[in-house]
Amino acid sequence: MDRLFDKVIVRPPGESYKNCVSTNPQHDTIDVKLAQKQHREYVKVLRENGVDVVELEPLNPHPDSVFVQDTSIIGASSKRAIIVRFGEPSRRGEERTVKELLLKEGFKIKEIQPPGTLEGGDILVTDQGVVFIGESQRTNKEGIEQFARYFSHVKVIKVPINKIFHLLSGVAYLGNKIVAISPQVVDVSYFKGFKLIQIPEDELYANNMLYLGEKKVLMPAGYPKTEEKLKREGFKPILIGVSEFWKGDGGVTCLNSPFYKPL
Repeated sequence: MDRLFDKVIVRPPGESYKNCVSTNPQHDTIDVKLAQKQHREYVKVLRENGVDVVELEPLNPHPDSVFVQDTSIIGASSKRAIIVRFGEPSRRGEERTVKELLLKEGFKIKEIQPPGTLEGGDILVTDQGVVFIGESQRTNKEGIEQFARYFSHVKVIKVPINKIFHLLSGVAYLGNKIVAISPQVVDVSYFKGFKLIQIPEDELYANNMLYLGEKKVLMPAGYPKTEEKLKREGFKPILIGVSEFWKGDGGVTCLNSPFYKPL
């Protein structure tokens, strides 16, 4: 299997999800019941594709906690994990239950120390010995340096980000040295040596996609140009409704924290 993970952590949205931090103009129309249904469907698709899904309890005091990717970066091979320090202060505290779970599973934990900030959505892991990290509104230079010291066996490339919240909103790794990228928000020059699939400018949201191995790509429904482009490149898109997570400034990758095999 050529995907980067075989196991993930997820957390269903709680009743408070409608109060999440979001710049989306449709934020006020979030339907929590529909979000919960979409999340169950997401988990079902992961399990159908052989992913071991560890499901945490909803965390009502933290409306954004469904976006569990941001809490941690987990190295399956090294049995090391980083617990983040959120750049978005209102989200601090979401990471605690993830830390407890990983300690129970025997992981060696490193916590990002102030003034460092680091969020999982800024971290693009590849199987090429390279990890790209977005220096963004949420992840700073100190946080990136702490990551690089802890996971010293991989090369870290820092990518400046200012038009999107997180790097993974504009880049996805699709295995075999292939990257889906949106050049209007991410500078392609950092990805020399990788084959680039450019995502249509008017379908930026589709770039937040998750590679499930064997050419299967989980992506949001409703982006026909991206779907067609992936098919032409030999990929098999799996479409999923994530409208309520789009309204919360989240996407397909944000909903899980993978146990990365290359780390």
